[in-house]
Amino acid sequence: NSEATVYVNGNKVCYHEGGYSTFRADITEYCKEEGENLLVVECSNIANDYVYPQNADFTFYGGLYRGVNLISVPNAHFDLEYYGGPGIKVTPQIEGEDAEVEVEVYVTNRKEGQELYYTILDKEGQAMVEWSSTEEKVAMKLPKVHLWQGRKDPYLYTVEVKLMEGERELDRVSTHFGCRTFQIDPNKGFILNGEKYPLRGVSRHQDRWGLGNALLPKHHEEDMEMICEMGANTIRLAHYQHDQYFYDLCDEKGMVVWAEIPYISKHMPEGRENTISQMKELITQNYN
Repeated sequence: NSEATVYVNGNKVCYHEGGYSTFRADITEYCKEEGENLLVVECSNIANDYVYPQNADFTFYGGLYRGVNLISVPNAHFDLEYYGGPGIKVTPQIEGEDAEVEVEVYVTNRKEGQELYYTILDKEGQAMVEWSSTEEKVAMKLPKVHLWQGRKDPYLYTVEVKLMEGERELDRVSTHFGCRTFQIDPNKGFILNGEKYPLRGVSRHQDRWGLGNALLPKHHEEDMEMICEMGANTIRLAHYQHDQYFYDLCDEKGMVVWAEIPYISKHMPEGRENTISQMKELITQNYN
């Protein structure tokens, strides 16, 4: 937080502005095939006029406070570089008792003859719908859909997509999703699946005494347990993109989320591009 530069063996690989979202760097060409490789993530929270936030009513921490992972994939793989997204997008549309589930994947270096195998699984992991196609965007019918009903019944399906070359699996990607409708009415308030659903909740920051922003999964779980215990059904995630682990917890626990980027307190003319990139990252990483 809030700027990061990635180096491999002394070579600059990428630079990222913004301290709250996932970003990735393709380090393939900078790695040696034999011997050790040195990976450096250089962080800076120096004051500037182009990365948000710079002025607000909460503490800005520095350093490397989220997880770093090495991901190894074959040459043909699901995309990893588009705004830190998962390479898959799921859009369910309720149609009576059923749902039409549109699934779109993004594939890098795909060759002719490589097929995609789509599967929708229920909460217990049983396959509900299976589909094979050469298309990277398909629509599948999910019969007698089990709706996501907030705190009462936060039912989640899973979509899994495999990239296959003959009988060989090259790569796979999966994501959870809920099927629901929602409306916001100026007189009736929030409406979930056709019924009034009054929103009562809290605003949450991602820091703790003695840890700053460097929360572990158990700390996110403790926060969620306290929020559920007090009877809340919605959370404002202030004032920035939170850890993806917590967004996933919100889906699993039935929380309606208000999500934000840290465009706050003071407008910076030089920060316009940063607000756009942070918003694209927030949406892309949490579309499903």
